[in-house]
Amino acid sequence: MKIKICGLNPIRDVQLCIDLRVSLLGFVFYKKSPRNLLLSDIKMLSNYDKKNSSFVAVTVNPSNEFIKSNLVGNFDFIQLHGSETRKRITEIKKMGFKIIKAIKIKEEKDIKAYKDFEEAADLILFDSNSMEKSESISKEFISSIPRGDKFVLAGAINSENIINYSKLGFDFLDLSSGLEKENLKGYKDHSKIKDFIRKVSEINENTFV
Repeated sequence: MKIKICGLNPIRDVQLCIDLRVSLLGFVFYKKSPRNLLLSDIKMLSNYDKKNSSFVAVTVNPSNEFIKSNLVGNFDFIQLHGSETRKRITEIKKMGFKIIKAIKIKEEKDIKAYKDFEEAADLILFDSNSMEKSESISKEFISSIPRGDKFVLAGAINSENIINYSKLGFDFLDLSSGLEKENLKGYKDHSKIKDFIRKVSEINENTFV
């Protein structure tokens, strides 16, 4: 099982996630979000030895100017939550990034939208339609979401429900609010992160037994 943790702070959270071998570390660039990263903080990321982890810039319709001025050389992936087309994804990839395309699911028919981006994007992320609210994807839609290394599931995932998602066949999960301190959006709880990764390790060990 692979894990992406989103909404990280460059000072508080990065070294812990690298040490815990989290696959993808996400940093939010969305001004309406309590997890929004200041552009001036990007330079701090260069201080880390990422080892086997990768940095992800989480964006909404980023312009070429924004990408070239702030993201090039600092991030491995760009996660796209806007109205980007396949053509736009290809343009961004040519700037030197891998692409995660987010699909917001409000109705079951929304799931099929991934087929438009499957070839262009490196990863497809399925998320609830709640944006900054912590809501899971409706149970009635879960069975229709594809599984596999290319597909990532998000939406109110935490230590309490990870085993259920694993049993359902999901092996790439994206977390954010489920690892934050109570009533304090944007601040990760390191004890929750450690506990979650411990459970991931247990699942991985049992998978290969």
